[in-house]
Amino acid sequence: MIERRSLLAGTAVLPLLATFDVGDAKAATPKGIVVMAKQIDDIVSFDPGEAYEFSDNEVDNNCYRKLVRPAGGDSLAGDLAEKWDVSPDGLTFTFHLRKDAHFASGKPVTAADAAFSFERTVMMDKTPAFIVTQFGFNKDNVTKLIRAKDEHTLIFQLPEVAATSFVLYCLSANVGCIVEKAAAMANAKDGDYGNGWLKTHSAGAGAYQLTSWSASDHVILDANPHFGGPVREKRIVIRHVADPATQLLLLQRGDVDIARDLGSDQLKAIAGSKDFHSVAAGQADSMYIAMNQAVPVLQKPEVHQAIRWAIDYEAIAKNITPGTWSVDQSFLPAGLPGALTATPFHRDVAKAKALLAAAGLANGFSITMDYISASPYGEIAQAVQQNLADVGIKVQLLPGEQKQVITKTRARTHQLAMLVWGSDYFDPNSNAQAFCANPDDSDKSTLKIIAWRNHFVNATLTKQALEAAKELDAKKRIALYHTMQQEFWKDAPFAFVLQKNAVATMRKGVTGIVMGPLPDYTRYAAITKA
Repeated sequence: MIERRSLLAGTAVLPLLATFDVGDAKAATPKGIVVMAKQIDDIVSFDPGEAYEFSDNEVDNNCYRKLVRPAGGDSLAGDLAEKWDVSPDGLTFTFHLRKDAHFASGKPVTAADAAFSFERTVMMDKTPAFIVTQFGFNKDNVTKLIRAKDEHTLIFQLPEVAATSFVLYCLSANVGCIVEKAAAMANAKDGDYGNGWLKTHSAGAGAYQLTSWSASDHVILDANPHFGGPVREKRIVIRHVADPATQLLLLQRGDVDIARDLGSDQLKAIAGSKDFHSVAAGQADSMYIAMNQAVPVLQKPEVHQAIRWAIDYEAIAKNITPGTWSVDQSFLPAGLPGALTATPFHRDVAKAKALLAAAGLANGFSITMDYISASPYGEIAQAVQQNLADVGIKVQLLPGEQKQVITKTRARTHQLAMLVWGSDYFDPNSNAQAFCANPDDSDKSTLKIIAWRNHFVNATLTKQALEAAKELDAKKRIALYHTMQQEFWKDAPFAFVLQKNAVATMRKGVTGIVMGPLPDYTRYAAITKA
């Protein structure tokens, strides 16, 4: 992980970062520079064909542009594409690119750059490539099927039919960022399509360009002089600060303009202050309790329902996660197309006990629950433990690091498990497939996602997930997801509890950050400070 080396970065970064010692006297960040405190130790690569973590996806969104972007609700808008046409059979997309878009190098964005961007993603076959290859693209057909017709016309031909909105939403994911071909190939080594270079550089047409990165320390972005749109501040500095309490201290001292990871305690501490304000957006991260169907007592539908009715969702959100997580009970989190925002379950001890009695478990039962030991998951797990104890379900809590809990559930050796799932892309198929589709419950399955990990087999939901992914009529597709969510509430062995709120807290006079429903869509261009 190499910091980008340039004379400009070297001379500008050091004095700026030197002001960040918490022990210094109260400071103000330099004019024209916005400093943000954020936990960024998840960054692996800034190459859009490889980046798959929250922080690098967010940075990429501000350094690159895509063909299309979500426009709120269930709608999409053009980004680099002014418009697009879809053939009647749903197989061929023709994107007409705008002619005024330029990369940070000053070169215009062309259809050849767009075709190259998808080609390199498929050819490199890094982690996020599945978002493109799930449509049938592979190393043998991608250059033939995704091609430039002329300088500003891109042909995107599917090998097999897929829902139009499904395709477009996947193209709006981070893997859909358009990379400058000339810049990438000028820095390519050993046929890597410029991947080694793009891990620590950017070659996009976004509002900013990557100037410097030091792993687990900082990211520096400078305005793209050729962006063509308004960019309010010339430089964004993202400083790695893992501890929320330290982020708050830096914010209060004036050492940072924006804090991105304040927890409920920190937000309470500054609530009502005129010196700070926050903006928030529900992001597609869902906290849920999984019930492994390999455990006989958890196979009963009445037990699924009893657990749902035993949990005090509102109390957990109000007392443990105010401002940071809110109640959400659907496998499609609020904000994703087709999500139902109803919360049909609430704490009802009598109803939960009656359901257990109907299952032949009037005296309750004992069970274990794995959970992530970090805050706030530990506090939530304890609250759930007490809620379930009140209806006769005795839960032994098994804390572990996130990777330990995930490894155990992937091996299907858990009983109950409290986990968090984040959508891979802004389309309902990401979650519907994960939680509903399990066409092969054997160890040889090629779809080992959440339903498979919990031995949840529902032929109707599996079929509907596949149908929805191929439904060309957008209204029928959304209606199908509505039906699936209602069926899920009746039968599925999952209790969805909370949805994450992404919160940015700013000093007085700092405004303009746009929080997206996925990190891919959080934008910096409008950030300004008085």
